[in-house]
Amino acid sequence: MNRKGILTAWSDDRGFGFITPAAGGERVFAHVSSYAGRDRPVSGRKVVYTVAEDPQGRPRAGSFKYARTAWLSVFMVPGFWFAGALVLAFFALLTNLSDRGYLPVSILAAYGGVSLVLFLVYGLDKRAAIRGTQRTAENTLHLFEVCCGWPGALLAQQVFRHKTRKGSYQFVFWLAVLANLGALGWLLFAPEAMNWRQQLGLDGPGIRSFFTH
Repeated sequence: MNRKGILTAWSDDRGFGFITPAAGGERVFAHVSSYAGRDRPVSGRKVVYTVAEDPQGRPRAGSFKYARTAWLSVFMVPGFWFAGALVLAFFALLTNLSDRGYLPVSILAAYGGVSLVLFLVYGLDKRAAIRGTQRTAENTLHLFEVCCGWPGALLAQQVFRHKTRKGSYQFVFWLAVLANLGALGWLLFAPEAMNWRQQLGLDGPGIRSFFTH
């Protein structure tokens, strides 16, 4: 059940603070990992929150955000529109390459399928972070990102506001994106990858035409 309160005693450097309930009572601990808003939390703002328990059974904010509509706040985030445009452009490119015979439909399906799975995994990991339960290892997320799932991860980061403020994670994430795109380009167009293309069934008419002109 959502409750209302005011975020007080927030320490941005340490990533936590307390929520003073609007209905009165003891303050509730709030950690930045439970924040579901678009910007960094700021002390003194009105918030809506849920109450959960940490592993020691102590009350804490399960999730909290500024007092406004949750999905509206997602669409107000500039990063959401950037992620959506990038993912849309990427899949439009893959579709175009497939239509021209440069890319088998199986590759397009792989990107779509793995992206969907990873989008759901991000959502579950965000919920686990809020509840203080078992998390998905970051290396596992990065592995899925390299293996064609980065478009889903990019969207999930903005929709769930998950992993967006951790600089080290974002650095590895974009390395995973570059690694995936580099591997895809090499596999489809590098002369040295001809044997791999034949073994994987990627020697379609578009690819053969590319190398004979």
